[in-house]
Amino acid sequence: MSAGAWPALPLADWRETYATMHMASQVIGKVALAMTPLTNHWWNIALRPTSRGLASAPMRSMGGSLTADFDWIDHRLVLQCSDGRTEIVALRSEPIADFYAAVMQALHRLGIEVRIRTLPVEVPEPIRFEEDRTHATYDPQWANAFWRALESMWPVFEGFRGKFIGKCSPVHFFWGSFDLACTRFSGRRAPQRPGADAVTREAYSHEVISAGFWPGGGAITEAAFYAYAAPEPEGFALSQVAPAQAVYNTELHEFLLPYEAVRTSPSPEKALESFLESTYAAGARLARWDRAALERPA
Repeated sequence: MSAGAWPALPLADWRETYATMHMASQVIGKVALAMTPLTNHWWNIALRPTSRGLASAPMRSMGGSLTADFDWIDHRLVLQCSDGRTEIVALRSEPIADFYAAVMQALHRLGIEVRIRTLPVEVPEPIRFEEDRTHATYDPQWANAFWRALESMWPVFEGFRGKFIGKCSPVHFFWGSFDLACTRFSGRRAPQRPGADAVTREAYSHEVISAGFWPGGGAITEAAFYAYAAPEPEGFALSQVAPAQAVYNTELHEFLLPYEAVRTSPSPEKALESFLESTYAAGARLARWDRAALERPA
């Protein structure tokens, strides 16, 4: 495992830790879902990067607020109330069932009683948190490497976001799909998706071009940056984008750029920036976005 910025993240080496972190993040995400009002496109439930990991937005409770912070330096979950009370849950190799119980007990000690739907989302063959003794691996080195990767790419995504003056999401982390994302909007409503569930209807109610980072999974056997347009304009899949290692995946309907190709390039920041800019430009041009009104002048 390499040290420093842009660490290596070979999926095969940390797959089990990744799976456990994913389920732990879903526990906290479900708490946020229960304790925050719905905002645009479910942004209220996304986690936000901090100087030590990822944290929830403030959640309202008992006249005050609560935040839940994953600290992947000291490897702990910090539950903090606005009245100063704090509870700590260790991040270690233990079944998710035990982690879930520890979180619920910590919330109870803080005087917070919350009921959540304990079935994970967006994963094959989900196991309820209280029954999950399958996901139990936590390697602190890999957890920290994942955080360092997010920390390295974060400024590039923030810079990209800052160039857009139309409606745009924060650079935030979705615990369902376990990915970092930033989404730009044209301002126009999108056609309704036949048969879409409530989550999808809310997420894609308007035209978007979205980009982000995902550690991989399923048929995608490595970490990758992604970019897509929804609805996808005709010709988008045939667009010429940069850098050269970026390819369109016909199964996911997204451009994918291997994280390793970015990490090992002479300038990872420039490689990622070129991917974000070129995929957005292709989608915005083909979908006829009003770019003059949406983009900040250079």
